[in-house]
Amino acid sequence: MMAYQLVYISSAIGRVDGDAVLAVSRRNNARDGITGLLYADGRRFLQVLEGERAAVERAYQRIAADPRHRALVVLSQRDVAGREFGPWEMAERAPGADGDALLERIDQLLARAAPSVRATFEGFARIRRAA
Repeated sequence: MMAYQLVYISSAIGRVDGDAVLAVSRRNNARDGITGLLYADGRRFLQVLEGERAAVERAYQRIAADPRHRALVVLSQRDVAGREFGPWEMAERAPGADGDALLERIDQLLARAAPSVRATFEGFARIRRAA
């Protein structure tokens, strides 16, 4: 089943409550049939959204209007033969958290992703870990 996939990055404004973002995202995405992955480290968001094109585009417009972040950049948008991500997930880097465990979790979530999407998330996670 074909799906539309959009990948974007943005910068947080101030400290963002990852749990609050996750709760709202889960509710909205379940309602709209959207899946994907959100990597949030408190300063940046890197997200992939997958689903019906109109639903993904509406979600992105809602996200773009959210005052908790700025400088949104769409990294890719494409049709995919099937969803590359399973149920909605979020990986968040908490201060003092085990960086290796986070990278392992991200690798598991990206197992079916296209090489370019996987490389974007893996590179971002490794750079953020080193920061």
